[in-house]
Amino acid sequence: MVNSEVPTRLEGKYAAIVVCWLLGNGCLFSWNSMLTIEDYYGYLFPKYHPSRVLTLVYQPFAVGTLAILTYNEAKLNTRTRNLFGYILFFISTLLVLILNLATSGKGGIGTFIGICALSGAFGVADAHVQGGMVGDLSYMKPEFIQSFLAGLAASGALTSALRLITKAAFDNSGDGLRKGAILFFAISTFFELLCVVLYAFIFPKIPIVKYFRSKAASEGSKTVSSDLAAGGIRTLPGEANEYTKDTERKGNKQLLLENIDYALDMFLIYTLTLSIFPGFLSEDTGSHSLGTWYALVLIAMYNVWDLIGRYIPLLKCLKLESRKLITIAILSRFLLVPAFYFTAKYGDQGWMIMLTSFLGLSNGYLTVCVLTSAPKGYKGPEQNALGNLLVLFLLGGIFAGVTLDWLWLIGKGW
Repeated sequence: MVNSEVPTRLEGKYAAIVVCWLLGNGCLFSWNSMLTIEDYYGYLFPKYHPSRVLTLVYQPFAVGTLAILTYNEAKLNTRTRNLFGYILFFISTLLVLILNLATSGKGGIGTFIGICALSGAFGVADAHVQGGMVGDLSYMKPEFIQSFLAGLAASGALTSALRLITKAAFDNSGDGLRKGAILFFAISTFFELLCVVLYAFIFPKIPIVKYFRSKAASEGSKTVSSDLAAGGIRTLPGEANEYTKDTERKGNKQLLLENIDYALDMFLIYTLTLSIFPGFLSEDTGSHSLGTWYALVLIAMYNVWDLIGRYIPLLKCLKLESRKLITIAILSRFLLVPAFYFTAKYGDQGWMIMLTSFLGLSNGYLTVCVLTSAPKGYKGPEQNALGNLLVLFLLGGIFAGVTLDWLWLIGKGW
């Protein structure tokens, strides 16, 4: 066995944490941009329920692609997989921008189908990157995976903040919504390009990342060889085989059975969250004194508190490690469904903002608790496979939540 202690001389821990945060941000920045300019799409396609339809198109592509990738995870080249995902994000975001400019911002069914197709492309890219990165970081330090997950949430908070700024800046001009949306996607396109460069050239060369990848290779991982090559480390063909004889890794089925509670935890966290956010918040909350700002403020509050929730587990005393307590906390969140229903019906906007903040806080906090506790005690290749499995259940939960979100429309004459 390789000594599991991390040598103190390894530099680059904080550089790696920053890069993980930026890569996490890039993983959802494009998709969050699409969700956050919901008010623009709502104005362009008033009859098509864009906030619900786009999410419903995105999910089958994300879940289906990730299921195939997870099944073949041990044979896949992680570097190619993640780079393909980030490049696809960059191209799709650029195409959303081109589509808007080519149609001069006009609505219609043709444009809507184009946007839906790009939404599906985002789903495919997300499956490559999110599963690939969480798997890759699962055999490194827990701080890296926490930073990547915080980056995912930060993309929501950043896009919300940008949206509020662009709305305020362009609110009074005739074509204000469209100008804001174009600026938004221009920023997203640049950011996705930055992520491609970071993952391709900077991340593999960080000393601590090279150390963990070499360690995973010595434990029999076949997925890291081209990452090591990018960092300037060559593995000899016979070298890995020497170790794999001693260290047979557990199969996906066995890993899933040993961690079925964690897998269901991920599924239930996101089923609940996505059955309320963003569809219910952007369409079903009635009219209030905030007017058109109301849905944007709610989505911004959710995103900010989701981000804060992902940093709380860094304080050891506040991190839930008990499997039972994590599951109890996740099941008790389902009380938010009646709470939201009655608040939308009888409460005022203050209560709604408070509930939305709690939804975000608990979502971020519990996600980090599960994904940093689950990989403990496994070898590198097993941690990689388990990370992929948990993200598959996370995306499955999102899909279930998005589908259940339509139930709020019952009796609304839709």
